[in-house]
Parts: sequence; structure tokens; C-alpha cells
Amino acid sequence: MQAAKEKISDMASSAKEHVNIAKAKAEEKVEKATAKTTEEKEMAHEREEAKKAEAKAELHKEKAEHRTERMNVHAADTRGHHRQNPIGIGIDPVDKHV
Repeated sequence: MQAAKEKISDMASSAKEHVNIAKAKAEEKVEKATAKTTEEKEMAHEREEAKKAEAKAELHKEKAEHRTERMNVHAADTRGHHRQNPIGIGIDPVDKHV
């Protein structure tokens, strides 16, 4: 269950990354169209590259958070499941006087 939740969260983060990259590309095109000098065009390109890198970093950060969440839930689920009853407690299957 947690694996499916993690996968869906990862897909949502990936989709968000793609949207942010597309937005950065569109903004670069607008800035390049309104730029008057080559320096302004280069600056627009650099801003786009920075936004792409930021989107990718955000994706990796979110994926790490999803993995941490999954590990925490998994650790909480497995605590205490392997307990054994102390010796002498319970019904003795050999006792025929019951």
C-alpha cells in the first residue's frame, strides 16, 4: 500500500516538475522576444536554466521525502509484531486434564 502511495506521489511530483520546466521555457521565449540585446537574451536563457535546475532539485527533494515517509510508516508497522509469549503462559497442548 505504501509503495503505491509513494509511486503516485512520485508521479505527481514529476508532473509538477514538467509543468515548472514548461513554464520556464515559455517565460524564456517571452523574455527573448522582448529582449533588445544579445546580453538580455543570454540572461533570459540563464534564468531558464536556473529555473529548470530548481525544478529538478525540488523533484529530488520531494522524492526523498516520499521515501522517508514510506520508511517511517514501514518501521512503525513492523514494531512489536514478532513478540512471543513468555514461557509458561497460555494453554499447554500436552496437558490432557483440561
